[in-house]
Amino acid sequence: MKRRDMLAGIGGAVVAARAAHAVDQSMWLSPQLPEGTRAEARLETLPGKQPLIRLTDRPPNYEAPISTFRTAITPNEQFFVRYHLASIPAVDALGTWSLSVGGEAAERQITLRLDELQDGFEQVEVAAVCQCSRNRRGLSSPHVAGVEWGYGAMGCATWRGPRLRDVLAKVGAKADATEVWFDGADGPVLPTTPDFHKSLPIDKAMAGEVIIATTMNGSKLPHLNGFPARVVVPGWTATYWMKHVTSIQVSRKPLDSFWMLKAYRLPAGMFPVNRPFPTQDNATTWPITDIVVNSVVADPIDGTRQPIDGFTVQGVAWDRGYGIRQVEVSLNGGETWRPADLGKDLGPFAFRAFNFHTGKLAPGNYVISSRATNNAGETQVEKLKFNAAGYHNNVPQQVAVTAA
Repeated sequence: MKRRDMLAGIGGAVVAARAAHAVDQSMWLSPQLPEGTRAEARLETLPGKQPLIRLTDRPPNYEAPISTFRTAITPNEQFFVRYHLASIPAVDALGTWSLSVGGEAAERQITLRLDELQDGFEQVEVAAVCQCSRNRRGLSSPHVAGVEWGYGAMGCATWRGPRLRDVLAKVGAKADATEVWFDGADGPVLPTTPDFHKSLPIDKAMAGEVIIATTMNGSKLPHLNGFPARVVVPGWTATYWMKHVTSIQVSRKPLDSFWMLKAYRLPAGMFPVNRPFPTQDNATTWPITDIVVNSVVADPIDGTRQPIDGFTVQGVAWDRGYGIRQVEVSLNGGETWRPADLGKDLGPFAFRAFNFHTGKLAPGNYVISSRATNNAGETQVEKLKFNAAGYHNNVPQQVAVTAA
């Protein structure tokens, strides 16, 4: 699809400066991002979306403004957009969509239309964070190659659709099945570019929380978030959340795609995982899977002036499925911490909103940070666990404001 068919640019946005008093909150970008990214990023409006921050447009990679994360549920029109490949089918072309399910480790092959997926299976809902594996990659020091994401390559929605395991039951997974493979309707522009194929270990694919979503926050999936159906893998990073999914195949062999063997891998043992991926792990690297415990301050915005009578710090926290036990807030860059109030618990895979009222303040400069702890006792790290892909940055951010 050509760029003019997808993008309705509004342009003219100005990158915010850290020390500025008048900050364009919707366009604020961390000063830790590379200068080139800060200079080239623009606010643009995609079809069905409010203005998002454009990092690349071919393929489209747009992050949500940081102020989006004041609430636990991210509205569809504010949800980030992430693609690896630039050939994205138009909505009209997806009108004849169907889903092929089977594989060499299945007893039979079936094809499902959208109405059959929605009417022929129990529909379940799960509130879950969809987070790009490379969220915050642009904040790595030293910088690493790739799309230089800030804080906004994520969102949390209520997803609805059938359980993946119920769909797989229709084809009869064999006892020697080890992986479930996924393919989607988007594809490469050039034949030399590897198509985006991903897989899950069979036990994760059969977990009750994994679904094939056809709705998002009570509406059909937005075009650029996977319409008409996408895989939802709560607790795992979004590389496995196949958009526009067209094929689900049960296999006794590990998937040998570029996107499994070469991309999206971490040094073995660097980060905790709940479920190993034995068919894809090796002695040196593992596929990135589980999300790490994290939080973000969405309000106030870095570089703003705040009242000395006090203000409320707002944000969200999340993890890979244990649930958030506590969020603490610091006003002095992490020297001391105080507990924040937690919002409603929407489930273990969802954002947990938090707020903290500062009370009256002396005039001066403050550095706000948040720190989340999950129900397993895991807390955000003080020092970045650097890796060459820029994954899993969960160092507490620092938001500099002036009380006056």
